[in-house]
Amino acid sequence: MHRAMFTSLRQGDEKPKVTRELLLRVLAYAKPYWSHIGGMLLTILAGSALSVVTPLIFRQLIDNILPSKDLNKLVMFAFALLLVPLLNGGISVIQRKLNATVGEGVIYDLRVALFVRLQRMSLRFFTNTKVGELMSRLNNDVVGAQNAISNTIVGIVTNLIEGAAILIVMLSLEWRLTLGSVFVLPLFYLIARKLGDRLRVIAREAMDINAQMNAHMNETLNIGGALLVKLFGRATEEGDRFRQRAGGVRDMGIQRAVIGSSFFVMIGLVSAVGTALVYGFGGWLVIQDKFTVGTIVAFGSYLGTLYGALQGLAGAPVEFSTSMVSFERVFEIIDLPHDIEEKKDAFVLKDAKGELAFENIDFKYSINENILLSAVKRYGKMEDVGAVFSGGKKTEKTEDEGSRTKLGQPSSVLGLDSPEPAQTSQARDVALEGVSFTAKPGQLIALVGPSGAGKTTLTYLIPRLYDPTSGIIRIDGHDLRDVTLDSLAAAIGMVTQETHLFHDSIRTNLTYAKMDATQAEIESAARAANIHDFVAGLPDGYDTIVGERGYRLSGGEKQRVALARVILKNPRILVLDEATSSLDSESESLIQDALKRVMAGRTSIVIAHRLSTILAADLILVMDRGKIVERGTHEELLATGGLYSQLYETQFRGERA
Repeated sequence: MHRAMFTSLRQGDEKPKVTRELLLRVLAYAKPYWSHIGGMLLTILAGSALSVVTPLIFRQLIDNILPSKDLNKLVMFAFALLLVPLLNGGISVIQRKLNATVGEGVIYDLRVALFVRLQRMSLRFFTNTKVGELMSRLNNDVVGAQNAISNTIVGIVTNLIEGAAILIVMLSLEWRLTLGSVFVLPLFYLIARKLGDRLRVIAREAMDINAQMNAHMNETLNIGGALLVKLFGRATEEGDRFRQRAGGVRDMGIQRAVIGSSFFVMIGLVSAVGTALVYGFGGWLVIQDKFTVGTIVAFGSYLGTLYGALQGLAGAPVEFSTSMVSFERVFEIIDLPHDIEEKKDAFVLKDAKGELAFENIDFKYSINENILLSAVKRYGKMEDVGAVFSGGKKTEKTEDEGSRTKLGQPSSVLGLDSPEPAQTSQARDVALEGVSFTAKPGQLIALVGPSGAGKTTLTYLIPRLYDPTSGIIRIDGHDLRDVTLDSLAAAIGMVTQETHLFHDSIRTNLTYAKMDATQAEIESAARAANIHDFVAGLPDGYDTIVGERGYRLSGGEKQRVALARVILKNPRILVLDEATSSLDSESESLIQDALKRVMAGRTSIVIAHRLSTILAADLILVMDRGKIVERGTHEELLATGGLYSQLYETQFRGERA
């Protein structure tokens, strides 16, 4: 229901619309801090009262105390001039503390709500969403949203109260002079609108160019991008490309600074016109003995404060609308429906036996726009960054195109890396079609087939990274959709072909599977994965930092750490992409030995790349174009002379020899 509030931005309006629903929701985030906000309101009132007092003191000094030469009153009023800023400073400190408490509290609440929500989003969401966009919402937009509550709203209230208080005092002193001072207000509005529009255009262009520069840095400064730049010798070209984009950011910054400075100069000139009118007309009244010198001095002091408040209010709508856009972008993620829903009465799977059954499963990589981030734009129609290097605009991709390309699934690693035996294209709309099989507890099921046949897609359905388009997957007789996500994750261990390790110690990466694991348990798992001796030989042992994505370790070492992590988890069902083709013979031998230990006694679904795994399998499933085209044991499948026989001849000839 809340997604309706974003329609105004999607339609490309230059100015976002602040709706009642949005305001009420924003205020809901301020609700836990009402006492602090109330305290801020009191400090604002006290500060506004003090701002009125000082000019009145000057008026009294000039008109009464100095002419009468009253020394006692002079000392008292001089002390008052010292006391007012002292009190004002104390009030400012208290107000700042209350303001910071509210602002940082809102940032904390929004960030936690966003992060928790994102943790439950499906893999489909992450394969269709830029990491930079998520970081932007967790950082920039959260801070922008906090700014609405702790700065923008507070500034508006302060300026309103202060401006109203000063106007009342000025009217009580001399109504004709007050009308003369507010005569220039239409000029304030015209200048603010004209230069504000220009600033908004520049701000939009600056955000676009800055986004392109950030995207370029993200692409080239991560370890994969940096490696590619070095391998192709493109450091000079990338330096030139970055220099061009950074120069655009610099030029926009200069334009923004010049126009911003011009804005304040124009406002200053308008203020000078008002001041000239006040002193000119006020001076004439003084000459006519209808006005005192102290009153005109007080008016001059009030005038600067009044124009400052009006200047703040003139820019308030733009600032407030900008902050509301940040709230909209934050709320959009919070309101996204979960693609993988957990039922309210979901069953907690305990003591899983490991029986797995696929019943007529169909699956398509369709894109549901309702679970993806919409093109919500920042203030001023900021466009999404398209092609990072070519500078081209991004093109729309249809749902079917997204299905055929299997967003997020590298087709080159979905199966065997060698040429397909039948040279049959695997491009299709439906990733899986009519898949049915049963894995009994403790069985080893081997998946074989050409690259892109759907093997990895099948394994992704087991831990509910995706839900099937139709059909039912059961674990121990329970529909996966009836089981709680946490208990399902506890029962399944998965090792993907592309192993991911956190930039942390080996110990931390291992205990991610079991947070309370003892040193003995860690070492036992590492020994089972044939990695303990290697780790023990490192200077820092298990406290060795593996680097970004584990790049300080070799491919075989990373895979063995990943296997040790799964062993430490001790799942009943093991899902494994047995990718060993890129490893040296020693690492491959160590991993094969570790795999035997990992799979022992567990239900194992393995994308098999090795003949030894296929020969040990209780059931071999041969996949082609998303279907199981053959099934049986090694001997049974060879006897049929079908696709498996071709795979056997082409893929495993060297290994067989």
